[in-house]
Amino acid sequence: MNRIEARQKWEAHKAAFAAKGLVLPRVTMYTPDEWKHGNLALDSILAMDAAPGVLSTDPNSAIPSILTTTIDPEVVRIVFSPLDMAEILTESKAGDWLEDTRLFPVVESTGEVSSYGDFNNNGRAGVNFNYPSFQSYLFQIILKYGERETARAGLMKINYVNELTGSAALMLNTFGNLSYAFGVAGLQNYGIINNPYLSAYISPTTKAWGGSTWFDNGTPAATANEVYNDIVALVERLIAQTNGTVSKKDAMTLAMSPGSEVALTFTNSFGVNVSDLLKKNFPNMTVKTAVQYGQQSAANSQGYTSAGNVMQLIVDRVQNQRVAYAAFNEKLRAHKIVPKLSSWEQKMTSGTWGTILRIPMGVVGMLGI
Repeated sequence: MNRIEARQKWEAHKAAFAAKGLVLPRVTMYTPDEWKHGNLALDSILAMDAAPGVLSTDPNSAIPSILTTTIDPEVVRIVFSPLDMAEILTESKAGDWLEDTRLFPVVESTGEVSSYGDFNNNGRAGVNFNYPSFQSYLFQIILKYGERETARAGLMKINYVNELTGSAALMLNTFGNLSYAFGVAGLQNYGIINNPYLSAYISPTTKAWGGSTWFDNGTPAATANEVYNDIVALVERLIAQTNGTVSKKDAMTLAMSPGSEVALTFTNSFGVNVSDLLKKNFPNMTVKTAVQYGQQSAANSQGYTSAGNVMQLIVDRVQNQRVAYAAFNEKLRAHKIVPKLSSWEQKMTSGTWGTILRIPMGVVGMLGI
């Protein structure tokens, strides 16, 4: 069969092939006999991978990329700032979610003495009662998930419902942590940093470089002794405003931002850093950090104020009475799961009292470090 016969034969059969669904528009003939005798020149023409001009399909030399793609089993989660206010203050449950207002009774001893006499009846002992109140704040979050999106997330090896639950718990806990620092506006619900019953923040001393801060645009700008003396000023203020009820030996917490804590590594000319001086002179002082004590900025939206970093000195107890604690009425209440046509919804609720400040004179602060 020569080329002419091969072409005629193909033309005769092409319609039958097309009727069965095999359409080869670029095929023009069968292979003639003269191409079947190992002629190298003709073989190069027939090599389909080397001569794409005679291909019936688009040229390709690879496999689908999905076949070489896999999913790492370890899920990477976005990092959030640590929730440290509860660690600084200690956290306690107070009441339940049915309570809107909670009274905290305060008793103050009063009276006077007089000179003794067998027939004298002077002198009087008494007490004064007061009932400062705090208001709770309930807040919620809603989980919604559908059948198809849950199944599709499973293709990515992600437990979608479990991740949603964890996210909801994190968001609730984040807000609760923030309320321990700043309370809730519009309610008698206050945080430890901005409580209106606290004494006014004092200012740090002027440093040798001319400013009052420990750092100048991220560069150390205070000596170890200057940093230490600012902390000593807080201790002295605490002792003075408690009229000696608190001493430097009492257990107390020095709270500041993580950035400010770095200044405690500053070392003086004798090779002693600030942390060493604090341990030696205030053996029961514990240093703890939270981002809320940092300067408010674009990078730290949870900071207290744009005026600078803050630090507070909080004594644990005054005459065996706890000074302050973070309080919640509901840590996490998971309501019932509500089924829809092809999805589910669930509400989760938490409640906070902010920080219960029982003895305001047990807290002092410094702004602008």
